[in-house]
Amino acid sequence: MKLLEPFRSGTAVFGETVAVCFVCLALIGCGPTATTPSSTPSGTAPDLGASELTEIEGAVAIDGSSTVAPISEAAAEAFGKTFKNVRVTVAISGTGGGFGRFTNGEIDISDASRPIKDSEFKACQAKGVSFVELPIAYDGLSIVINKDNDFVDQLTIDELKKIFLREGGAKSWKEVNPAWPDVAIKIYAPGTDSGTFDYFFGDVVAKDSDNEHPRDDMSVSEDDNVLVTGIAGEKGAIGFFGASYYFANVDKIKAVKIVDPKTGEAVGPTPETIESGQYAPFSRPLFIYVNTDSMKRPEVKAFLKFYLKEAGKLAEMVDYVALPPSIYEVVQTHYEERITGTHYLTEALEKRTGPLAELYTTESVVDIE
Repeated sequence: MKLLEPFRSGTAVFGETVAVCFVCLALIGCGPTATTPSSTPSGTAPDLGASELTEIEGAVAIDGSSTVAPISEAAAEAFGKTFKNVRVTVAISGTGGGFGRFTNGEIDISDASRPIKDSEFKACQAKGVSFVELPIAYDGLSIVINKDNDFVDQLTIDELKKIFLREGGAKSWKEVNPAWPDVAIKIYAPGTDSGTFDYFFGDVVAKDSDNEHPRDDMSVSEDDNVLVTGIAGEKGAIGFFGASYYFANVDKIKAVKIVDPKTGEAVGPTPETIESGQYAPFSRPLFIYVNTDSMKRPEVKAFLKFYLKEAGKLAEMVDYVALPPSIYEVVQTHYEERITGTHYLTEALEKRTGPLAELYTTESVVDIE
């Protein structure tokens, strides 16, 4: 588990990613990747009375996805400017690792780059951990290559299977496409506890889990900055992670267009193509899961009130895509009315997939209580 430094107003220690983002925001125009919001929430005081601002104290513990962490870090930093006596920590154990601690009641909020699994849902039920599922942003899982790779412009899902699956077995780019040079492929991927790993393989590239398996010779890390460095250092490298890390490093790496199996159109990840769903099948929502017992504590309530109010701005500030206002309204309702459970499993706990706007409704929730 990678534990980032806790955030305290006045003495805040910034996580590396957030520091870079704030510097970039301060230097407007410093790179083509920044999605500059009209205003940052850093100077926005949560809408509470003065007495609450001075009296609330305590701690909020967050762990989970490295993809979601930059948003939670930005929320913690901005929140800490007003709530000086509340300690918010954001750790990175990957989505699976975060859910492991969440189901044990060790943390208040689980960052997740995929919906909760049936096994994790059952673990919560067995241990009496109730939760509210809150989507906070869109991401476009980005497949990236070295800047000096001048022969790959787009990839199909079948070509990704040749590269990333044990059964595909391609060792060089020529084995993927005879028109490409005989350059060795070096693969970088998030760790197996990562929700991004689960989404890339389980939802898209290796959906047939009986016959398709991730290859064993990938270099893996829960730290996406390590993956960026690896891909930037080898001409034949390829890897994947959340769009935020690609947008923040366009000077070092480049994204490959992915051919949508349904439309045949090759599309790259941009805020516009991610929001529209045109970047398919790798556009996905990001979540936080909140323990309902934690929601009773004033410091957690104050933090969540701020986080959800500013979620769109926070997401754009760290290069993700805000959800439509209509979905944020539903998210706010689910939080305020404490609507517990998940929208991504059926009553029989089978996996559900589909557009966020269709799944995330009060009617479709499967209660945990």
